Amino acid sequence: MLKNDHGFTLIEMLIVLMIISVLILLFIPSLSGKSEEVDSTGCDALVAVVQAQVDAFYLTEREYPETLDTLVGDYITAEQTTCSNNRPLDYEGGKVTAPSI
Repeated sequence: MLKNDHGFTLIEMLIVLMIISVLILLFIPSLSGKSEEVDSTGCDALVAVVQAQVDAFYLTEREYPETLDTLVGDYITAEQTTCSNNRPLDYEGGKVTAPSI
């Protein structure tokens, strides 16, 4: 009489582990280079938000703020004056730009 054992054989388990290992080896290197791109994109978005708040300040006060610190409290938070790489945003004459590398 045939005996029906339910489960996986050692060979089947090794094949599945090999496939998972190959997939991990293919995807991890492609994901590791994305962090710099994400930081750059996040910094660009922050510049756009802070620039909008500078413009809102101008509409209210009829002059541009002297520094970004003037906006802290009513328009932006203290964390919004720096990008994720801890470099402060550049500001001059009503124009906010990303920090130079």
